[in-house]
Amino acid sequence: MSVTIQPALPESTMVRGWPAAAAITIAAVITLLLIFYSTSASTVAIWERSETYTHGFLIFPISAWLIWRRRSELACLAYQPEWRGLILLLLLSAGWLFAHSGGVLVGEQLMLVAMLPAAVWTILGSRAVWAMAFPLAFLLLAVPMGEALIPHLMVFTANFTVKALQLTGMPVYQEGTFFTTPTGQWSVVEGCSGLRYLIASFTLGCLYAYLTYRSNTRRILFAIAAIIVPVIANGFRAYMIVMIAVLSDMKLALGFDHLIYGWVFFGVVMLLLFWIGGFWREDEKSTVPPAQVLAHDAPAAPLGRVALAAILSIAVALTGHVYAMWLDGKLVLPQGLQIAPPVPAHGWALETVPFTGWHPHYVGPDAEHAMYYRKGNQQIMVYMAYYSTQRQGAEQITSQNYMIRQKDPEWSNMGETNIAPKVGAQPAEVIQAKLHSVKQNLLVWRWNQLDGRDTTNDYLAKLLLASERIMGKRDDGAAIVIATPYANDLIQAQPVLREFMRDMQPSIAASLRQVSRP
Repeated sequence: MSVTIQPALPESTMVRGWPAAAAITIAAVITLLLIFYSTSASTVAIWERSETYTHGFLIFPISAWLIWRRRSELACLAYQPEWRGLILLLLLSAGWLFAHSGGVLVGEQLMLVAMLPAAVWTILGSRAVWAMAFPLAFLLLAVPMGEALIPHLMVFTANFTVKALQLTGMPVYQEGTFFTTPTGQWSVVEGCSGLRYLIASFTLGCLYAYLTYRSNTRRILFAIAAIIVPVIANGFRAYMIVMIAVLSDMKLALGFDHLIYGWVFFGVVMLLLFWIGGFWREDEKSTVPPAQVLAHDAPAAPLGRVALAAILSIAVALTGHVYAMWLDGKLVLPQGLQIAPPVPAHGWALETVPFTGWHPHYVGPDAEHAMYYRKGNQQIMVYMAYYSTQRQGAEQITSQNYMIRQKDPEWSNMGETNIAPKVGAQPAEVIQAKLHSVKQNLLVWRWNQLDGRDTTNDYLAKLLLASERIMGKRDDGAAIVIATPYANDLIQAQPVLREFMRDMQPSIAASLRQVSRP
């Protein structure tokens, strides 16, 4: 990594007014963060409570330092407000509104952070923002995003580990992210997904590439390597932890030292990545424009125009926030909603004694009910959670709703997949989960219903919710879960769920319609 001190510029080459223009820009950025205080505060709260995103505290200071390093070049560039930036700000404000209406917090945070470079572009113009392109883009890494990758990373890590163990000659039985070796049972949980290593690697890799290389091609290639290497390295880490535990007769790599080995290994991998990347380093050249270019540079805009651009930037960005406040003011919280048990039909009978102690976890529903049905030897649990007015802390689609919590002492989720139940009616697709405990196995089907439409796609569900909310309509929705016990064969359990859906779907729909009536 190389850092070059830029030579001082003759006073005649510097554009007057830059300190004032910079102060106006900084004031506009701070104002945006304060206007969207709830979004800003939620971002900081995640930085505080999640070790995966703690690096967010460093992103803004690093970005400011990177801009400060280029102060000599910036001082030579004439600032000219770019009015096209207002269009981008309007689109980002609309994006924030859409995310807010759909309850997509990470979307709100991403739109807010993206507004900051857009505001800088509007106030200072294209030439200035291009000179700060990477520091401004680097701000996006402050957004705590990436949780959607966790299930995919878990599956990759489990498959990689199992394959490596098999190549070692060890017999392994795998079911989803769980696998069994002759010495014990293992599972890849969220903390083993490698997301923390991936985010840290990509953040450091981008910064290293920017400071070490001048060629954008090399920078992009190194950033890609900073994504691929930690994912593969996490697979090796998981494999080595299993091998250490096996070779030590299950005495090592099972407790706190499990985490220590992981971070030590990650540190070694990153050092190797930087060391190898250093062979292609490019020394930084002075970025100060030559005097002959400066002489023909366009004159800087009057500070009054810069201030006007800042005011308009704030006003345009504020439009989405104002509309969201108006929508939130119209919210009427429901009172005393109840879900009536679906009327038994086609031989199914309602039971009062539960056949299982398990039930799904949904946060803040306005009404919920778990019911149990029997038809001969067939048993079914039905759980419905109804959301009448979706809001923060009471959302139908959120990561806080789950079938089994991580590291549950009794239950394990052996894997989920989307399947078509083929019952000749809605829903056309459900999410199937296999739940296991020492005492019982459950086969679970679940889906969501929004505005009378069944879906298993969380992104589509959020889109529907946001659309209804923005248009001022009700955003009622329901989560429907059915489960049946099984011994060892899913082939016996699936027909039970299929038959129940075929027989009871009209009754379930009727129960939900009764709740949704005003």
